[in-house]
Amino acid sequence: MSANPIPPLHLYSVPSDSQPAPEALPKRERPRTAWTADQLMAADFPEPKWAVPGILAEGVSLLAGPPKVGKSWLSLGLGLAVAGGGHAFDALPVQSGPVLYLALEDTPRRLQTRMGKMLGGQAAPAGLTLVTECPPFPQGGSEAIAAWLDRNPDARMVVIDVFAKMRGQSPQGVSAYDADYVAVGYAKRLADHYGVAVVLVHHVRKAGSDDFLTEVSGTNGIAGAADATLVLKRARGQADGILHVTGRDVDESEYALQFQAASGAWQMLDGPVTDHTIGDTRAAILRHVRANPGSRPKDIAVALPQVDAETVRRTCSRMAADGQLTKDGGGRYYPDTETRTQGIPEVSQLSDCPVTSPDQHERRGQLQHEVSRLSGANEAEGMAP
Repeated sequence: MSANPIPPLHLYSVPSDSQPAPEALPKRERPRTAWTADQLMAADFPEPKWAVPGILAEGVSLLAGPPKVGKSWLSLGLGLAVAGGGHAFDALPVQSGPVLYLALEDTPRRLQTRMGKMLGGQAAPAGLTLVTECPPFPQGGSEAIAAWLDRNPDARMVVIDVFAKMRGQSPQGVSAYDADYVAVGYAKRLADHYGVAVVLVHHVRKAGSDDFLTEVSGTNGIAGAADATLVLKRARGQADGILHVTGRDVDESEYALQFQAASGAWQMLDGPVTDHTIGDTRAAILRHVRANPGSRPKDIAVALPQVDAETVRRTCSRMAADGQLTKDGGGRYYPDTETRTQGIPEVSQLSDCPVTSPDQHERRGQLQHEVSRLSGANEAEGMAP
């Protein structure tokens, strides 16, 4: 046996930066927690810091999804993008800053292989710190992460993959809800104190649900304690996944993503989610009606000679029933973003919460007043296989 065994990999063994550390770390003032009403209204608060604009703000974000859906590829890609100051999902520019990535289910070799594929020959960012072992939050994990954040005062994001490895044993004598809330609370305190985005990679239940929030594994205490919840679900059609996002500082949104196996990267697709999850016939009709609001089925059939008129008529009727089109009394069809739905708070079929208001700017890939229909990809209405 070797006289010098390899020490275990954990957060305490991360080497210090090559540059000399500052003589004294900047002191962080304890945040104020009480005001009178007039003081609170007169206070000037900075806008939340975004690790990924519109998707990951400072605070705790759950990133949940079924096994093997690609959560680790997605979270590592975000870490590389933020650490290097590139583009998240090859679409959203992000500001660079140090990132701590706790890959608690991976080996260094596997991480090296993944990053090599994702970087494609580009230099790896020095601002990304990767760790494969860390004690749970209650057993010193919080202090270890806090020490790294103290050494990196400009840090923008911490990724914990997976949350189950860090939560530790549940306190005795408390309910499951309270135990889940306490577990996320460790990450919440770190995120709030240091003003960083903390991403907890988590799992979903085996049983699906129309409300993506109820799919998060565990009790409602997990999603309730987090500031935002992101659920990556498998999709059909052109999209390989749909990223559902909701939170306190994040507008409820849906993004169509495509996984590039050659590079290991998740890319954001242009346009509303429905453009990438519905069948070919529906997508063609939707594109035509968007360009020609008020079209009748016979007009659409003329523009789509590859689909017979009866299929067009039947499909338009079903799309109206599914909320993908609206129909007036004269049999004319409109996109569901037209005047027939303006001024009426649209409620997402996924979470029973209002979707983004029409006066907000449309972001790439975001669904505006359109409800995705994840189960209707293989349409029978003339869709190509």
